[in-house]
Amino acid sequence: MKLYLVRHGIASDQIGGAIRYDAQRPLTDEGKTETTAVATGLKQLGIAPDVILTSPLVRAHQTAEILGNVLQSKNGLRVVDALAPAGNLNDIYKVLKDFERASEVFMVGHEPDVGRIVATLLWAGPELEISFKKAAVCRVDITSVPPNQPGTLEWFITPKIAKQLQAV
Repeated sequence: MKLYLVRHGIASDQIGGAIRYDAQRPLTDEGKTETTAVATGLKQLGIAPDVILTSPLVRAHQTAEILGNVLQSKNGLRVVDALAPAGNLNDIYKVLKDFERASEVFMVGHEPDVGRIVATLLWAGPELEISFKKAAVCRVDITSVPPNQPGTLEWFITPKIAKQLQAV
């Protein structure tokens, strides 16, 4: 299975008015534009997700929607509470089991959790710090859920690299 781990795009820092909680913070216009650029770069690589799993927080859900629209996810979006900040990896594995036959699965979440999930999939341990810029994505290939051997980090794309892919 090809797992694509994505950090949500740039979100509003402001809490006030209709935005009363951190979970309600939406993507900014810049965040939407940058996420669209990343999704377009991924499309140029021929990536077609079977499903996109997303944190329930607004900024992650909006990121997942953009990815789904551009990449035309075959099975749409699925909200996964375990992808919210401080989620449980075992709960994520339970959801992934439902898609065990899928070829390409996206997971949209938050830092530092996304970096920790990648480190765990690679069997690297907590000493490996993988810092995701907003809207960054990496691909980790695994052979089973949960992995019975270390996953393989195939690539890591920042928004800046994704924009360069569009120019090619």
